[in-house]
Amino acid sequence: MDYVIAFISGGLICGAVQLLMEKTKLMPGRIMVLLVCTGAILSFFGIYEKFAEFAGAGASVPLIGFGHLLMDGVKTAVEENGFLGLFSGGFKAGAVGSSAALIFGYLASMAFEPKMKK
Repeated sequence: MDYVIAFISGGLICGAVQLLMEKTKLMPGRIMVLLVCTGAILSFFGIYEKFAEFAGAGASVPLIGFGHLLMDGVKTAVEENGFLGLFSGGFKAGAVGSSAALIFGYLASMAFEPKMKK
């Protein structure tokens, strides 16, 4: 049953994004930023944790989960370092995932030839 709830939650997020893409003039990059900011805002108000507990992987996989990760890192760093934590917390929390994406993206670009349209 947990898998069904996660699947439905992730599907609802994807459906909302698809509606935004079709019904507005927002470009995909702006929608991705909107998802990350939504995750950060939900995390700031303590809503994301309850949603992730309910939805499981359906909430943690999309970009909303990355926004939560950044905000959680900022909260922790502010508690430890005060005001300066605002600047370092997100970097520390997201460093591993961002580094992995860059490294694997670079390796994939070396292994495969891009087929860009001219």
